[in-house]
Amino acid sequence: MDETGNGALTLDIFVIKGGTRLTGACRVSGAKNAVLPAMAASLLAEGPVEIVGVPRLRDIATFGRLLGILGAEVTHEGGAGEGREVLRILSGDARNAVAPYDLVKTMRASVLVLGPLLARYGRARISLPGGCAIGARPIDQHLRGLELMGAKTSLSEGYIEASADLLSGAAITFDMKTVTGTENLMMAATLAKGTTFLKNAAKEPEVCDLARLLRAMGADIEGEGTDEIVVRGVRSLHGARHEVMADRIEAATLLLAGAITGGDVTAMGADASTMDAVLEKLRRSGADADAVPGGVRVRREGPIRSVNVKTAPYPGFPTDVQAQFMAYMCLGDGFSVISETIFENRFMHVAELRRMGARIDVSGNMAAVRGVPELSGAPLMATDLRASASLVLAGLAASGTTEVLRIYHLDRGYEALEHRLTSLGADIVRVKE
Repeated sequence: MDETGNGALTLDIFVIKGGTRLTGACRVSGAKNAVLPAMAASLLAEGPVEIVGVPRLRDIATFGRLLGILGAEVTHEGGAGEGREVLRILSGDARNAVAPYDLVKTMRASVLVLGPLLARYGRARISLPGGCAIGARPIDQHLRGLELMGAKTSLSEGYIEASADLLSGAAITFDMKTVTGTENLMMAATLAKGTTFLKNAAKEPEVCDLARLLRAMGADIEGEGTDEIVVRGVRSLHGARHEVMADRIEAATLLLAGAITGGDVTAMGADASTMDAVLEKLRRSGADADAVPGGVRVRREGPIRSVNVKTAPYPGFPTDVQAQFMAYMCLGDGFSVISETIFENRFMHVAELRRMGARIDVSGNMAAVRGVPELSGAPLMATDLRASASLVLAGLAASGTTEVLRIYHLDRGYEALEHRLTSLGADIVRVKE
């Protein structure tokens, strides 16, 4: 069942006829993982926040409904062209500071409203988050940081309850890199009294994108993209207009679609500077991967060389591209080891790839992939967002027909992916099961 926030049941599947070499250019959407924290940040503003370049995704629609429950007015307007949609949010008076289970259970990013609600309104009651079943992803780092800033927090009946008369600046050192933890505390600190130091902070481009928006709203922030972010609290924040960054994960997926099919694909709007680790691995695998005017281009003509991959916090290889790259390595000319260091349950796509003829052995957080000459189409079951993308890529390169079921997972993070791939020459259609 597709938990979209309204109980709708989606039975769409992808039918893919593989073996076509993908060529051409395709525009990359705005980054979901930058839009969601930007939406949460709107709760801090005394005025409308407009986010430009927002894709139409299930997670974003769900987050919009959550903001509506919290008292915000959310409108999604069509832009002047592809990828130019504008999300306009007016936070109102947050007449309700409760994020209910029915919405939060479908997406972990919902916890991002905790810091803004607490900073501006002094209270929040947030259901423990849900989302893809790819690991625990605990929020203890969020809560410990808020407590250091003077908040009182507790867990009761599946809800996080937090309150504070006024947050105060603090020196907070994260025990581990956490993107949502860094974002949550950075937002909370904007309205705190005094200066907050976030040490061992996440460096992801999406964190930097949020900092740019907060500065446009009047926040005093510096150091994003480094290990230490400094936030000096201000009395209030105002509305702003912000163009969200391109989705580097979608860009990597499109580039890998080109590489796995021996094609020539350009991801328009992609920023090569945010994709160094992925582009380096593509080059080592035998593909040409380079920044070009307006985007990033990948071409591959020779065999796929097997390379090892180890996921790591940015600027390391992103965990959100691990599954897609594994599909690519299934057709490598030798042996590769894929090490997953971020989430403990992110090899669920392995069993499905094996159904296509892939040779993969898993031991703990490592997968040993022995390349095969060819994958064969098969019925496949998607288990999470990025696993869905890996199965689509495998289907594009496989002989015969591949059916990918439960693609509602994929719809959480990719807007009309089949249309983008079709524009590059893929034979892929969405049908009712």
